[in-house]
Amino acid sequence: MSVRSSPLTKGIRSVAGQVFVLQVAIVVLLAAGALLALVLQSRHDSEREARNRSVAVAETFARAPGLQTALARPDPSGALQPLAETTRKAAGVDFIVVMDTKGIRYTHPQPDRIGKRFVGTIEPSLAGRVHTESVEGPLGQEIQAVVPVTGPDGRVVGLVSAGMTVQNVTGIVDRQLPLILLATATGLALTTAGTALISRRLRRQTHGLGPQEMARMYEHHDAVLHAVREGVLITDGDRRLLLANDEAKRLLDLPEGAEGRHIGDVPGLDSRMADLLLSGRVATDEVVETPDRLLVVNQRPTHPRGRPEGSAVTIRDSTDMRILTGRAEAARRRLKLLYDAGVDIGTSLDVVRTAQELADVAVPRFADFVTVDLAEQVLDGDEPGPGDDMRRTAVSGIRTDHPLYPLGRLIDFLPSTPQARGFGTGEAELVPDLADAPGWQAQDPERTRAIVEYGIHSLIAAPLKARGVVLGIVNFWRSRKPEPFDEEDLSLAEELVARAAVAMDNARRYTREHNLAVTLQRSLLPRALPEQSAVDAAHSYLPAQSGVGGDWFDVIPLPGSRVALVVGDVVGHGLHAAATMGRLRTAVHNFTSLDLPPDEILARLDDLVQRIDHDDDGADTGSGVLGATCLYAVYDPVSRACTLARAGHMPPLVVAPDGTTEIVELPAGPPLGLGGMPFETAELQLAEGSLLVLYTDGLVEQRTRDIGEGLEMLRSALSHPGRDPRESCRVVLDAMLPARPTDDVALLVARTLALGPDRVAEWDVPFHPSEVAALRNAASRKLDEWGLAELAFTTELILSELITNAIRHGTAPVRVRLLHDHALTCEVWDGSSTAPHLRYAATTDEGGRGLFLVAQLSEHWGTRYTPSGKVIWAEQALAPPDGGDGADGPHAKGSGDPALFLDFPPLA
Repeated sequence: MSVRSSPLTKGIRSVAGQVFVLQVAIVVLLAAGALLALVLQSRHDSEREARNRSVAVAETFARAPGLQTALARPDPSGALQPLAETTRKAAGVDFIVVMDTKGIRYTHPQPDRIGKRFVGTIEPSLAGRVHTESVEGPLGQEIQAVVPVTGPDGRVVGLVSAGMTVQNVTGIVDRQLPLILLATATGLALTTAGTALISRRLRRQTHGLGPQEMARMYEHHDAVLHAVREGVLITDGDRRLLLANDEAKRLLDLPEGAEGRHIGDVPGLDSRMADLLLSGRVATDEVVETPDRLLVVNQRPTHPRGRPEGSAVTIRDSTDMRILTGRAEAARRRLKLLYDAGVDIGTSLDVVRTAQELADVAVPRFADFVTVDLAEQVLDGDEPGPGDDMRRTAVSGIRTDHPLYPLGRLIDFLPSTPQARGFGTGEAELVPDLADAPGWQAQDPERTRAIVEYGIHSLIAAPLKARGVVLGIVNFWRSRKPEPFDEEDLSLAEELVARAAVAMDNARRYTREHNLAVTLQRSLLPRALPEQSAVDAAHSYLPAQSGVGGDWFDVIPLPGSRVALVVGDVVGHGLHAAATMGRLRTAVHNFTSLDLPPDEILARLDDLVQRIDHDDDGADTGSGVLGATCLYAVYDPVSRACTLARAGHMPPLVVAPDGTTEIVELPAGPPLGLGGMPFETAELQLAEGSLLVLYTDGLVEQRTRDIGEGLEMLRSALSHPGRDPRESCRVVLDAMLPARPTDDVALLVARTLALGPDRVAEWDVPFHPSEVAALRNAASRKLDEWGLAELAFTTELILSELITNAIRHGTAPVRVRLLHDHALTCEVWDGSSTAPHLRYAATTDEGGRGLFLVAQLSEHWGTRYTPSGKVIWAEQALAPPDGGDGADGPHAKGSGDPALFLDFPPLA
């Protein structure tokens, strides 16, 4: 049955407990001895004090005046007894005895003892000496002093004895004993408390371990210290070697007896290691290379008493790990290079930039110089063919004065060069010594000799191969490192180039697609603005750096000297956006030919976009129109009215001739393709010389600013009078666009012109056929006034037919207008919405040839509808297309039949 030890027992069994008990026992014994010594010393001092006092009292009384006279009297006792008692009480002694030379008492505290013989030794005093002794007298054990009384002649005439009993002396000691005990107890308590504190600290330091545990711990510590495969050194504050285990002695080749010596005096200790130990500084995994070992040292200061007094040093032998560490470090650098290549190469879809990123990432970590040569077709986005020349696209190196081919050089590599072989086979080649490579030197002997003399001595030519197609060659050159490239370097170069080839091919294919999209985009946009006299227009289109988009603009002449201004935007970039833009722009031209108002134009475009999305939803291309916006405006130079409507597009700006700029508050309307919502129109009156500014959102919307801020910047840039449209375009683009636009920008600036009253003639026609002749005469006179008399005949025929049809088939009111612009326009207005139709008349028909005649006599004709009816118009060129004088006006178009006029009924 085991007995569990109590905490007290464990505490006593520990080193600290045993030391505490031993210290308390020692303190108790010391206190007891001190008390005993103090008591004995006190008793001794009391006895000595009693003797001294007795001698002093006896001598004083023996020398008292009149003593000898009293001794000479017949009854000495009568005179001396009172005096002796008085003196005894005053001196604090127990008795004063005066006696004669024979020892007979004259005085005594007990009167019955007077006349009796004195108890004690008187012979020394009779000889003239003072004698003290302890005797058993009448008062008990006494300490007494006997002093002689000498006469004038020096003869002893009597004796005086004074003394104290032992009981009174002991009483003095007893009275001092409590004070002595209190002092002793206080000292014992303080000593015990101090001992307890010391023991407590010792208990903390020993962790309550007993002697056996400490001995066992020391044995374990010693065994571990000398068994570990790591050297351990301990030095003191004076840099003396206190301890060195077996491994430390082996690693540092320490001799016997090195412990206890100063570090600087230890023989055989390497100087670099000695310097580190003497410095006492903190070292963490610091590598110290000795002649035959590579040591890893850790050093920390020790603080045994709260202040640095030495150092603890551990030493590991990493010599065997040096090769493995070097290989691991090389592998780490390789992985880091490949990782950085994956991050840094291909940050853009630009072929040249990707090539430069490849060159930069390999210098100087892998090669001292890197050159990238790409086939010429790759730079244009095409796949290279066999035997193509290569252009140096990227160069990077540790120096810029190298003799390699410069950037941009077109190079035709000879078949004997590693570059040509790699381009043909797709395999990388290693040339460890360029000085001994005749095939490479044959390319350009003078340059290759300069390269070798420059110090470039080794080459790896690795082809850029993606999807089985070699795009170019990457050349890695080494000069600073004396070792040539090896097979491991070749493997790394192949892996590095293989990763870069993917990014290069992506950039190449993007370049091809971008070029195709740009070509398509520019082919779909107007190359030049058509001739018209309503506005003076300037335009600008800038594709985004990331690829073309679906922004477009257009200026479309309309009948009646009017003009349509259009700006639109298809969401997205690339070929699909450009193709969709082309479809919408074509549709706008077709719808414009119907001369519809802006809101109806947008409604038809909305239907078209919905049909495009519906058609694309049935395919797997996923190329539906994600969104499109449009702004359509019609400007009439006669009335200077501008009618506008927009479908989710940015609002236009109007700049007055005085420079005042405002954003037109125009109903926004839904974007094209949503359907279900009508579009609204707004009409503005523009002063002649005003600027109408139409644009896409790429101009005002940027990541760094919101649309409101962009519109305000645009308004500020335009708020300057006197600028023509071209200058306004330039100023706006400079002020609004960043260095690399992220979205397409289409900008159209139109300065309004006016067709003055002197070039416009209008008549109200009474609703009766007989008024046609009067109107023909008035029109003829106006043409003579304008200098267009050669067009009078055809104009009269056109007006006669149009007015007659308006009266016969239309409703009042009827109005005629002639416009003298780049063409002569005849317009006939009536209140009917019935549309005329052109047809061939049979030979037996009496009518039906009028519109056919109008179509033959005019360049263009058509119908447009107004809120109150319709307008039939016809345009004639001011000069015949063949350059004639216009005398044969009826045959100007060259397709009329003269017989038609013979069968035409007489005009009213």
